[in-house]
Amino acid sequence: MKKLIILFVFIVSVSSIYSTTNSKSSPVVNLPLRADEIYLPVGKTGNLISLLDLSNISVNDFEKLSGKKMKFSDKVNFKIGQHQLKKNINYDGTFNKKSIEKFLTKPVEGGHVFSLGGLLLGLFLSLLGVLIAYVITSPDKKSRITWAWIGAAISFVIWGAVLL
Repeated sequence: MKKLIILFVFIVSVSSIYSTTNSKSSPVVNLPLRADEIYLPVGKTGNLISLLDLSNISVNDFEKLSGKKMKFSDKVNFKIGQHQLKKNINYDGTFNKKSIEKFLTKPVEGGHVFSLGGLLLGLFLSLLGVLIAYVITSPDKKSRITWAWIGAAISFVIWGAVLL
């Protein structure tokens, strides 16, 4: 009898936990990202600055924070980027474009990492392989296309050496 009661309590607790985590009646509310909650490292000292502060900081203060003297062209680029950042932040501190939120919430990728599939497509199929790399859609599409072009270039060099 004890085993039946323990089994019943276990089933009830598991079903209640499952129903609270997977219920359709209480959707998960995603709060918008705020610019004052996202911090970026500045300089080699490891100082952090929020995007909201970065949109309002002066060039001299940024130079002090980063510990580097900026050239005139760097200052102009900084001010242009700062203006674009200000345009994308609402008065309440949230972002006014969903593309920025998507960019900030996506996982960090390692950039253009090596793609064996792209290299093999370019090596064995040359320009046809590059075309296939453009057609295939996946998260690593940019690296596959890059390596397909590299493979095609290697293939052209090999065929050129064989024909000579």
